[in-house]
Amino acid sequence: MGGGPKIPYPKHVWSPAGGWYAQPANWKRNTVVAGLAVVGITAIVWKIDSELDWSRQIIEHEKAQKAQQAQQEESK
Repeated sequence: MGGGPKIPYPKHVWSPAGGWYAQPANWKRNTVVAGLAVVGITAIVWKIDSELDWSRQIIEHEKAQKAQQAQQEESK
């Protein structure tokens, strides 16, 4: 049980992925490193985006509060 021998393939074919039956020794570590890089970049972009978004909302909220306070002072 094992499916038999590997199928012969042309040795002159080059592939950036390693060709047939490629199994780099450190593929698990490379996968983890690439995954962590993607998560890290996503977290940084998410943080910057949320800071910019909340900053805009806070500024608009403070302007609305000041306008509301000015209206209340005028009515007194």
